[in-house]
Amino acid sequence: MPNPIKVSASILCSDFTNLGAEIRKCEQAGVDMIHVDVMDGQFVPNLTIGPLIVSAIRPLTRLPIEAHLMVEYPWRLMESFIDAGADIISLQAECYGERRAACRGLDQYPKEVDAINAAKVLGDVNKIRARGKKAFLVLNPGTPASCLAPVLGDIDGVLVMSVNPGFAKQKFMPAAVPKIQELRRGFKGDIAVDGGINAETAPAAVKAGASILATASYFFGAGDPQAAVKFLKGLK
Repeated sequence: MPNPIKVSASILCSDFTNLGAEIRKCEQAGVDMIHVDVMDGQFVPNLTIGPLIVSAIRPLTRLPIEAHLMVEYPWRLMESFIDAGADIISLQAECYGERRAACRGLDQYPKEVDAINAAKVLGDVNKIRARGKKAFLVLNPGTPASCLAPVLGDIDGVLVMSVNPGFAKQKFMPAAVPKIQELRRGFKGDIAVDGGINAETAPAAVKAGASILATASYFFGAGDPQAAVKFLKGLK
């Protein structure tokens, strides 16, 4: 049986002046989890939010909170997000391997690798799991799925970026579809896809094997958020 489709709402596109109401909207619409995009201005050029926002959200909902750490040194911050109330910590694979020549500089993006240091990854994954939380690994569009082979049996999920990380409202990259298919052939856990997910792009991601759809502008910009979530969950 395929994994049931879950919807993750990325608050990056929510109204931060009324965050409590936006979280309630997520719950009322049937969203399964809250996705928090954490950017440090180094791993990606943009700068967003930190553990304080997770702490603010935690008392407002029982939904799982995922902290997607688009940061240069995730091991320095992951414990802070766990302490703040995050249930899932998503680590960028590109922080655990030698960067390609074109993205080694501070101002060279997107970050990409061809291989990861499995021992270093598992060290952080085990710390997360020891706290009773789930650990996901994230792949930028240019990083191959094959680099996760040494650790797939030890992680809870994979997040496939279908846009280059750092900014909201980008268009879905079709190259994410074969990457999801490749992962699904050897991985039974959750496969999430993040970036440009909407009514036109989500069906291909689900057909390829994605089980979590991260949505930002599609959900928060919807005239009927509940109908948007129902549509995504109904995909097969």
